[in-house]
Amino acid sequence: MKILAVDPGNVRIGIAIGDEETRLAHGLGIVTHVSREKDAQKIAQLAIEQGCGKILVGLPLDSEGQVGPRARSVLRLVEAIQDQFGNFRVLTWDESHTSNDMDDIMLGGQFRKSDRQKDKDDKVAALLLLDYLNRENGEED
Repeated sequence: MKILAVDPGNVRIGIAIGDEETRLAHGLGIVTHVSREKDAQKIAQLAIEQGCGKILVGLPLDSEGQVGPRARSVLRLVEAIQDQFGNFRVLTWDESHTSNDMDDIMLGGQFRKSDRQKDKDDKVAALLLLDYLNRENGEED
């Protein structure tokens, strides 16, 4: 089953797509935040266009693993997506460290500074999805 991954931000929303069978994921693009309802509509539209059966939304838990103000905002987006998407499954996944993990990957990969500073939200969404796919299949880091 195809999965659309979402890394919600205050300005940009990273979108990635992957597949449970192949356990591969790649960035699909970046959506500019407009409003919760408009963002939910766009995310649902992308999921339908891509033939996804699930949407995975990154949930930014606080340093103690608890739901804070930012996570509550994301949960409201999840509700709005669910309203748009009907019977399809919308899941959340702890994304607390994905941005830092992507920075580490880019530094380790000898990316130029200008490339590291480019929008990476879709790559973070892909990393989030890979984490989900690997853990769902019993693999650990």
